[in-house]
Amino acid sequence: MDRSDACFLRCKGDATETPRVVTRRSLLAGAGGLAMLAKARPGFAGTSAENDLDERRTGTMDIKRNGSRPSGKGPEAWFTGTVRVDPMFGVGDPVRVSGGHVTFEPGARTMWHTHPLGQTLIVTSGLGWVQSEGGPIEEIRPGDVIWFPPGEKHWHGATATTAMTHIAITESLNGKNVDWMEKVGDDQHRR
Repeated sequence: MDRSDACFLRCKGDATETPRVVTRRSLLAGAGGLAMLAKARPGFAGTSAENDLDERRTGTMDIKRNGSRPSGKGPEAWFTGTVRVDPMFGVGDPVRVSGGHVTFEPGARTMWHTHPLGQTLIVTSGLGWVQSEGGPIEEIRPGDVIWFPPGEKHWHGATATTAMTHIAITESLNGKNVDWMEKVGDDQHRR
């Protein structure tokens, strides 16, 4: 894909904003640290050494087979409602970039949080909401790509009545890819 074909506007609803060029590097650098859940909770997504998310790159192709990494329930310390996390990948030595496929049932959402190197979300199905601190709740749909800059306090999840699934990509800084904060209350989770 030609870089000129890969421009999109930040999710603020203002068509006058400067387009942001999306490259593979910018997507991976963007960040969505939910695949790190596998390391955060013992037994959450334990895998064999051959499928471990942080295996070293040897300079050869590495295929993560669908179904080789178990799904896990999103922890209550980080989510409200029913959330399923399917770890997708972790690359680097040690893991620097990770990705997860995250499904939010209606009403489910993350806590408020930030990422030291930002986060990229790619909506794959359903209907969801995202919000940065101080901004409006924005509706997100399949095909939307959302970028949260480093340190931007935000949350994301399903709408009150419709499930939503996204791919979340983050990059770690000094071994950390997310700072979890307070819950998003029911009074905040509405449009």
